[in-house]
Amino acid sequence: MTAASAAGAARAARPARGVHQYLALVIGVVYLLVGAVGFAVTGFDDWTVHDHSQTLLGFAINPLHNVVHLVIGLLGVLLWSRSASARTYGWVLAVGYGAAFVYGLIVVNDPEANVLNINGADNVLHVVSAVAGLVVALWPARRAATAGTTTVA
Repeated sequence: MTAASAAGAARAARPARGVHQYLALVIGVVYLLVGAVGFAVTGFDDWTVHDHSQTLLGFAINPLHNVVHLVIGLLGVLLWSRSASARTYGWVLAVGYGAAFVYGLIVVNDPEANVLNINGADNVLHVVSAVAGLVVALWPARRAATAGTTTVA
């Protein structure tokens, strides 16, 4: 067996990745970057400060909010490579950011309860992230035909 045929066999054995997996990866990388860059804006003090002057592209942040972004991003990077785990990440986004949206509606004008420093722009992004999570979680499965059988990826 030549090196080229061995590489081809390895590619054939690896299942093709779906669009939902690449979406999970992109979302994860974006949230990782936002979390890291957020610390350049907020620094590492006053973890739960409610100060809407600390913004990143119009989104209010604080160090705790940055950590949440880092965790969500890390999950995306860790879970994207398998179809089932990418779908799990999608559900985490949908449920987590759906809950963050509701939380943000409740606390947006309450500095004592708003420990993540959420503003109106954050609430919009949380809805968009929840919908993106649903897209990842519910993206149609690929069907691959092999030797007369049909499998769902």
